[in-house]
Amino acid sequence: MRKVEKSVADKYFKIRTTMIIIFLLIGFSVSFGVAFFAESIHEAGTTIMGMPAHYYMGAQGAVVTFVILLFLNSIISDQVDKKFGIDEKQNVQISGSGADH
Repeated sequence: MRKVEKSVADKYFKIRTTMIIIFLLIGFSVSFGVAFFAESIHEAGTTIMGMPAHYYMGAQGAVVTFVILLFLNSIISDQVDKKFGIDEKQNVQISGSGADH
């Protein structure tokens, strides 16, 4: 099994950590953003497919957003893995912890 250099592993983990933070921020804003603005959306009287907009966005929009985030995470992760030469076909070990095995 081939090992990756520490500098490459550090760059890889920095990108992956940044991705996780971005996806968590999007998920947080979708989850709590709808609840935060629900009253003003309800007062506006907006409806989507016959349901109040704040209910529809909370019940359907958040779930759809999370599913889309899962697919995006998978696609982007695969691209990052290929960029750094880390994929299942090559069976590469990342030694980012500083300890050599």
